[in-house]
Amino acid sequence: MLLEVCAYNVQSAILAQQNGAGRIEFCADPYHGGITPSYGAIMQAIEQVAIPVYCMIRPRAGNFIYDEQEIAIIKKDIMACRELGCKGIATGAHLADGKLDVDLMKRMVDWAYPMGVTCHKVFDLAPDAYQALEAVINAGCERVLSSGLQPNAMEGADTLKALHEQAAGRIIIMAGGGVRSTNITELMNKTGLTEYHSSALKYSDEKYIADVAELKALVKSLL
Repeated sequence: MLLEVCAYNVQSAILAQQNGAGRIEFCADPYHGGITPSYGAIMQAIEQVAIPVYCMIRPRAGNFIYDEQEIAIIKKDIMACRELGCKGIATGAHLADGKLDVDLMKRMVDWAYPMGVTCHKVFDLAPDAYQALEAVINAGCERVLSSGLQPNAMEGADTLKALHEQAAGRIIIMAGGGVRSTNITELMNKTGLTEYHSSALKYSDEKYIADVAELKALVKSLL
């Protein structure tokens, strides 16, 4: 069992490592669900933590339909992450109809190699979860982050379980979206997944720094 912590700052990344998380998804801009952090922030995170850092590759807030200028930025950001020593990236793109942009995602996987690639929650915008899963596998991603096309992972638990069964070891399904210490055990029992994603934030924290007690409780539930 593994907990990936969505860290919006280096402080959260350090706390995640200190309290038993297995991986970091490193982002900026929590107000819009995460975008690519600065070069300096990525470098600092890599220097401060030993667990794998997967950097969010998303050049702006809003949709995940990118033009050629944005794709050029994405490529440069991916290459920078590789050069800095990130173990992977979290990214994704879709088409106007909501289906995943497999061609672009294949290019992003190629640019990232040998880093791993997680398809982030763009997956949950797809019109069909099961077709989308095959698309992500075809693109070469190693993992998909999903709440089962629902507002949160608990509501999408049945779909997450079905996706896990469909994946049959070809890709990792990671539950994310409203994952908390109060529901992670139930989520584990319902889905059978082995990886879970949480920011471990308390909503009153204006600095968006992970809560130590919540981190410890999440990790303890996965032991």
